[in-house]
Amino acid sequence: MTIAAKFEIEYLQYLGPDGTLVRDDLPESGRDTQRLRELFKQMLFVRTFDTKAIALQRTGKLGTYASCLGHEATHVGIGASMKPEDVFAPSYREYGAQFMRGVEPRDVLMYWGGDERGNDFKVARHDFAWSVPISTQCLHAAGAALAFKLRKQPYMAVSACGDGGSSKTDFYAALNSAGAYELPLVLCVINNGWAISVPRKAQTGAQTLAQKGLAGGLHCLQVDGNDLIAVLEGMRRAAERARKGQGGTVIEFVTYRLSDHTTADDARRYREDAEVKAAWEREPMTRLRTWLTAQGAWSEAEEAEWKEECGARVDEEVNAYLNTPVQPVEAMFDYLYADPPPELLAQRAAALAAEGRR
Repeated sequence: MTIAAKFEIEYLQYLGPDGTLVRDDLPESGRDTQRLRELFKQMLFVRTFDTKAIALQRTGKLGTYASCLGHEATHVGIGASMKPEDVFAPSYREYGAQFMRGVEPRDVLMYWGGDERGNDFKVARHDFAWSVPISTQCLHAAGAALAFKLRKQPYMAVSACGDGGSSKTDFYAALNSAGAYELPLVLCVINNGWAISVPRKAQTGAQTLAQKGLAGGLHCLQVDGNDLIAVLEGMRRAAERARKGQGGTVIEFVTYRLSDHTTADDARRYREDAEVKAAWEREPMTRLRTWLTAQGAWSEAEEAEWKEECGARVDEEVNAYLNTPVQPVEAMFDYLYADPPPELLAQRAAALAAEGRR
């Protein structure tokens, strides 16, 4: 038999679920304890924010919200691996990455509160807005990556989608473009086990999600998404390739969605309690905390103090969100067209009339 081609998918993991090393060749990211400490603090902040956002939704002060519980290492690691000049095209859950990019927590709350001004980032001006349509953001990132190449700029475009999103045609079109044009594109497939209620095993026959990039000629890698060191190393490799003009990468980050898909979902209807309980044994916070404590870089007292600081900061962001004046009804019409069509102007007038205004 003649073989046309053979492929292998490397798997990256340095810290096991118990917080001990599973291999000795620690990359630089694993030896920089101070940086890991700061990123762990960021992960704790993200979890504090996430808990508060869910409480806001449950009390009617926020709309439907997509929790990121269990994704902290993957999200923070992605954001920490990017330069300010890079472009990020998120889905609707990567708050940890966005906070690292300069997006404010109050922006996230405004968005989920129904105010599109939350998408008007004050710092990450060139990043894309949240994308609720599945994987369309991958095409946006591919376009940004093409612009970087045409301009001969040493930057990369990064997009994130879920395991279900990796089965969408938008994802395949993006990776095919990246391969054909050797674009500096990094497609992050965050495999949390469930595409809403569809399990990973039911939505694709691929042995790994990373290998989907092989079809487009991209470099492919599978990473333990609950191991921050592995996330940083995987992203470092992809960024190096992108910035050197060596093309794009598909990285599958294997993690788990410890919460419901959104606050409009009840995962108990389709997930066994035993599965979720087992996932908690692999979650990212515990293993990194254990590792840092063993290195003498973290303590219970420091964590208690930092959590209190996180709570105060989150409360400040929540108050900023709650005290933001609501836009008038005509705002939904005034920022869509430079020259609104007659039909839209008629609707605007009708909305004002319904409020007793002209």
